[in-house]
Amino acid sequence: MLELRTAHTADLSDGCAAAIRELLDGAFGKVPEDTYQNVLGGVHALLVEDGALIGHASVVQRRMLHRGQALRTGYIEGVAVRADRRRRGHGGALMSALERIVRGGYQLGALGASDDGAQLYVSRGWQRWRGPIAALTPDGIRGTPDKAGAVYVLPVTPVDLSGELVCDWRPGSVW
Repeated sequence: MLELRTAHTADLSDGCAAAIRELLDGAFGKVPEDTYQNVLGGVHALLVEDGALIGHASVVQRRMLHRGQALRTGYIEGVAVRADRRRRGHGGALMSALERIVRGGYQLGALGASDDGAQLYVSRGWQRWRGPIAALTPDGIRGTPDKAGAVYVLPVTPVDLSGELVCDWRPGSVW
């Protein structure tokens, strides 16, 4: 039986947290600890089949600077489906649960997409950010041109996709 549920990080059992880590490591190779920590602290969408975790995604709050505003942003992290369960609509189901949260609680949705993942997001109405991107680092605003073309947004309030988007600083992958 397939079950989709959502839970805040605070409500995850130790076993569920370990299963998330195992799923992410299986999907992306060994995920660095600081990058894994970026998946935590928000709401998780969990897809469970016969008691086993087969899909995960989370939304965490971040701040993005755009045109002089600090936008409350629901940032999507750790989207993964077990290899033997892919291409069955599970990624879409996970995203649907989190998009409801983004639309209801944030000014903007954002994520960093792999080439493989981008197709899913575009099919769901996410738009590629066309303008410059940067991070607000401890040393000031620094461009992140290596991630150009990989940032996608779900505008809840109007944004200029060709303007600059600056993400808040965090350890691990900033985007």
